[in-house]
Amino acid sequence: MKYGIYTLDDFDFFNKTVLCRIDINSPLKPDKSGLRDITRIKGCLPTIKELAAKGAKVVILAHQGGDLEYKNFGSTAPHARVIGELLGRPVEFIDDVCGPAAREKIKNLKPGDILVLDNVRYMGEELTLFENRLKLNPEEQSQTILVRKLAPLADIYVCDAFAAAHRSQPTLVGMEEVLPSAMGRLFEEELSVLSTLRENPARPCYFILGGAKIEDAFIMMTSVLKDGVADGILTGGLVANIMFLAAGIDLGQQSKAFIYKHNLAEYIPVAGELLASYHDKMYLPEDLAWVADNGRQEVAVTSLPVEGLLVDIGTRTVASYLEKINAAGSIFINGPMGVFENEPSAYGTRAIWQGVAAAPAFSVIGGGDSLTAGNKFGVLDKFSYVCTAGGGLVRFLTGEELPVVKALRKAAQKFPPPGKQGD
Repeated sequence: MKYGIYTLDDFDFFNKTVLCRIDINSPLKPDKSGLRDITRIKGCLPTIKELAAKGAKVVILAHQGGDLEYKNFGSTAPHARVIGELLGRPVEFIDDVCGPAAREKIKNLKPGDILVLDNVRYMGEELTLFENRLKLNPEEQSQTILVRKLAPLADIYVCDAFAAAHRSQPTLVGMEEVLPSAMGRLFEEELSVLSTLRENPARPCYFILGGAKIEDAFIMMTSVLKDGVADGILTGGLVANIMFLAAGIDLGQQSKAFIYKHNLAEYIPVAGELLASYHDKMYLPEDLAWVADNGRQEVAVTSLPVEGLLVDIGTRTVASYLEKINAAGSIFINGPMGVFENEPSAYGTRAIWQGVAAAPAFSVIGGGDSLTAGNKFGVLDKFSYVCTAGGGLVRFLTGEELPVVKALRKAAQKFPPPGKQGD
């Protein structure tokens, strides 16, 4: 047991039916024919492989895509194919979640078999909209159709979905109410690394925050600065642009309109409070870049505004940030420095990612776009630790006890383990 939660070492899995909830939510190809990035699938493989090797009948539960913005929403069939290819063994898939076909397939599994169920978010109870509107507690989650249909077929529940640990949904917090439960190897590893980063980071500790997920960045900044986790924040992307607006700097019409159009202006007052309270720890770009007809253009912040949409940090900023990165004891990255998908605006993200990968600091990178950028620039394997989590990671670093962590701890108190291997 670690952190008050059972691990895979605490159970005998032979001939046991195991419901294994993982997070393999991945960017899809435009035609949804396959996956653009399989980093999260690779992260879950050790748990799947270990369970199968120990003779478990492995039933994989996972979601694909978000229902609020309806982005990347689709079947988990491509994921099942990738899991089978990476393991080099048969992995079954069924286009059902908890209906008669899925339940019959689960009943007929043999020790060592692996079955992937379809996207759990095809069930209304697993939707974020359902979660946000009804706000069911874990006990109520355990009474949902999905749990009542699947849990009676299982002996043990394993959660390896740290990336979704901030969610309160049936497959994440309801199963622990009715089944002996453990965390998988990836969950265990990420919990350990992030606990160390939050509680005892090597100094100085810098957080590099950018990207378009403004809510996550501002939640994290406020907490890690207040709690003394971070010694400094290096900003880029929309995070930096909002900081500039809070400081009264005119970015230009296109950049300002983009922020207001996407309803991000509400973070300007928050940014102002951060700048007022932690001005000595907030690092903003010295120069920025936009793309014109004749290619990439850079402008000093003191020479703003410009008419073009600001899409990257500039060369002077990169040089300044790299000085701090090379002197750091620990570094955490969440969110790219600009629109890295397009070559004219990829410079800042590429340079910072390469710099962190080469630095002597203990480096942790997390978040879907950050991992995709790391893969694109060929440096992901050079970071000290690659965290598959996004929202879960952000909220954990704020000091919040995540719903899934809390549910697993409750299960450890409620259910004694059936027995260790070899007992």
